Amino acid sequence: MRQLFPENESNTLNGSHVNNRLVFISYGHKPVNMHKWGPGVRDVYALHYIIKGKGMLRTREGTFPLEKGESFIIFPYMEIYYYPNPQDPWEYVWVEFNGEEATCLLEMTSLTPYHPVASASPLNLKSFFEIDKDMGMDAYIKLRCEAKLRLLLSYYMEYYPKEVSINQVDYVGQAKTFIHRHYWKSTIRVSDIVDAVKIERSYLFRLFKEATGMSISTYLTRYRVQQACELLRSSDLSIKAIAYSVGYKDPLYFSRVFKKATSYTPSAYMTLRLESNETTHTFLSLDNT
Repeated sequence: MRQLFPENESNTLNGSHVNNRLVFISYGHKPVNMHKWGPGVRDVYALHYIIKGKGMLRTREGTFPLEKGESFIIFPYMEIYYYPNPQDPWEYVWVEFNGEEATCLLEMTSLTPYHPVASASPLNLKSFFEIDKDMGMDAYIKLRCEAKLRLLLSYYMEYYPKEVSINQVDYVGQAKTFIHRHYWKSTIRVSDIVDAVKIERSYLFRLFKEATGMSISTYLTRYRVQQACELLRSSDLSIKAIAYSVGYKDPLYFSRVFKKATSYTPSAYMTLRLESNETTHTFLSLDNT
């Protein structure tokens, strides 16, 4: 049986090994006092959230004053020095973590070694930092800790997203992804796709047409038919079941749509596939869109 945490993937708690997964290491709470750290480096990520009071973070990139509701992160091997404000010392919580996935997730935020601070969050994040402190070695506990850490990082991705130029946003790709995930729903409408992408309707229509050569509704229909072709080739489902599986409650309407797209009825397509033993031809393709 394959181990959930194989030996060639680090499952230690000290953070000394890099792991491909997101690995929770520890959680801590520092009450109001004059504790300071550094200058020095750590070999893990350490995300801090200030509950109250004030403090200062110094890195080679600059000095960053911090106060209630704000956050700062220590990147692996980034030289840092942080200390409380003598007149109003801070209280904070932190989590330590590691793994290549951590790097990928943080790259979706505005936090970088050059700007390792985040402004006051719209939500009190303290409770999300409170991940099991005395975690055991059981796989299910480790999995829960990592899930809680992902939840915490998701708020940083939401509240402090990486700035992306409008020209870099793949709105067409987002629309396609939505279709690929929801095509089986008979209730899906073009307006649902527009709402999911969150840009102006006519602008998305123009981008989609330029990129694919077809409208969003045509793409949705062709994708549904393409999936139906796959089911007709690879399953023994009835035509009624296949119609329902690709978003059509009415098998007769599905047959009309299928024939218009492929020149074959579903039954004829199935018969042709059986007679010719074809397993790859779908009669339409979205490969170039």
